[in-house]
Amino acid sequence: MSSQLDQSRVLSLTPRDEGVPRKPCQPKTHVMFLKTHKTASSTILNILYRFGEARNLTFALPNSYQFGYPLLFSTRKIKYYSPMKTQEYHIICNHMRFFRPQVEKVMARGTFYFSILRNPVTLAESSFSYYKGSSVAFKRVESLEQFLSEPWKYYSARDRGNQYARNLMWFDFGFDHNANDTRDYLDLVLKEIGNTFHLILLSEYFDESMVLLKEALCWELDDVVSFKLNFRSNVTVRKLSAETVGRAKAWNALDWELYLHFNRTFWQKVEEYGRLRMRNDVLALQQKRQRLVDLCLQGSRPVEASQIQDKNIKPFQYGRAQIMGYNLNPNLDNSSRAKCLRMIMPELQYKDLLDAKLFPLTSMGKGLQTS
Repeated sequence: MSSQLDQSRVLSLTPRDEGVPRKPCQPKTHVMFLKTHKTASSTILNILYRFGEARNLTFALPNSYQFGYPLLFSTRKIKYYSPMKTQEYHIICNHMRFFRPQVEKVMARGTFYFSILRNPVTLAESSFSYYKGSSVAFKRVESLEQFLSEPWKYYSARDRGNQYARNLMWFDFGFDHNANDTRDYLDLVLKEIGNTFHLILLSEYFDESMVLLKEALCWELDDVVSFKLNFRSNVTVRKLSAETVGRAKAWNALDWELYLHFNRTFWQKVEEYGRLRMRNDVLALQQKRQRLVDLCLQGSRPVEASQIQDKNIKPFQYGRAQIMGYNLNPNLDNSSRAKCLRMIMPELQYKDLLDAKLFPLTSMGKGLQTS
């Protein structure tokens, strides 16, 4: 089922599509988010950081900024984790290569597991721009088109950063991204992911994803409102030819099957939620975001990194990508400034801030002003 057809189903609404209202529930506070690469996951990370910080929840934070990626996740990569005593956390959400047995050691029974996917074609284009200097295969070519024309000429499974060049999402979920895409193997992995993760979101339908997420977690729309983070300037985004699109799907066949499968489950959940109800909640979410844009942002828009006035909130620049950021409205009161600052804070700086709050004696001199 194509994304275009799915979108038309959501937009073609009738009164009978109201769905089932939410039953009384308690907000979930034990959450595992698999932060996949280049899928709008940094924006979700910010949502989780803000939710957890506001409620004094405990985060499993990495020693650096990722949990030993690209190695499979290990509890040894959690900052100050001790296997000598029982430790459980409310939220774990930084980059990792998922490995369920180790995750379950530190997350409580009943933890809510979720992740997000992106169309593998646009993911490939984004990955090439971002990881041009990190993947040996990408270093050997000048363009994604050149790479996909003869991928085996440039790609080796033994090369550093090879995961960025092929089936990146499959790899992030902890599976062999160079495996043959036989039907039995695909079905086995897709079943395993479906049995582990309670919800798989789609970056192309981010607002609908946030509505499903708030419903599954028994949160409010205010908890999932966000600004787009860690995204590229349109200047660096390339439009791919139909031929290159076909080659990208074939080269990333495992990711393509992953995406198609959870595209179907996503729209099934939208149907269960109710299309009219979804449309109304998406509109409400967008209105909340726009009010915060008008309140928080100078000029009500993102800016290039060179235009960010406060260098403490400049997003990390990597590869060929030009990562956008924001300037705060200079006329905010202290309370609004603290709230708005967290909404625009890049993930590396926010992680340092949480480090400073959770481990104050070891984080001297790090972090940002928080008010």
